[in-house]
Amino acid sequence: MGTGAVTPGRAPQQERSRATRRKLLEAAVACLAERGWNGSTVAVVAERAGVSRGAAQHHFRTREDLFTAAVEHVAEKRQGALRAVARDLPPAGSAARTRRVVEELVGLYTGPLFRAALHLWVAAGDEEQLGKRVTALEARVGREAHRTAVELLGADESVPGVRETVQGLLDMARGLGLANLLTDDTARRGRVVGQWARIIDEVLNPPM
Repeated sequence: MGTGAVTPGRAPQQERSRATRRKLLEAAVACLAERGWNGSTVAVVAERAGVSRGAAQHHFRTREDLFTAAVEHVAEKRQGALRAVARDLPPAGSAARTRRVVEELVGLYTGPLFRAALHLWVAAGDEEQLGKRVTALEARVGREAHRTAVELLGADESVPGVRETVQGLLDMARGLGLANLLTDDTARRGRVVGQWARIIDEVLNPPM
């Protein structure tokens, strides 16, 4: 038999393995958002995912492996959804486009992903090994969010003040996400989003 032969049943097995991994990642994010770091063990995640603890540890050797991978997984999914928005945006340079992009970016920080990530950040402050991994993860997610914002807004960062304005938008979105953890901040958030959209419009499309 040649070296390129495929073992019968191997592809379905790989697909089952990928499905198990995906269920564990999604269960880990949900647990972290609902229970926090102290209440989210590998056993709790495995039970929620409907798999054995042994299966969970087969995919993720340590608790830190599981939760950093989980937050990264959902961050990538959210970024993918955000990039997909580009296919259905109002025309470039319009106020409607800017408002929609600002709303979508704020959505990155006001859902369960941000709540889960926040618990991970707090835990990272007390655990040195986890802290190094979370710092690197947050830096990568932040860079990707910034690149996506620039792309969707059509921002020219060679223009003085544009880069800082885009970064300020992301910092503002993070702050709204924190406020939303304590109370339903929907009404105030809508007003802030509207004001930021106007500010960004003025910076990106100054009157001639």
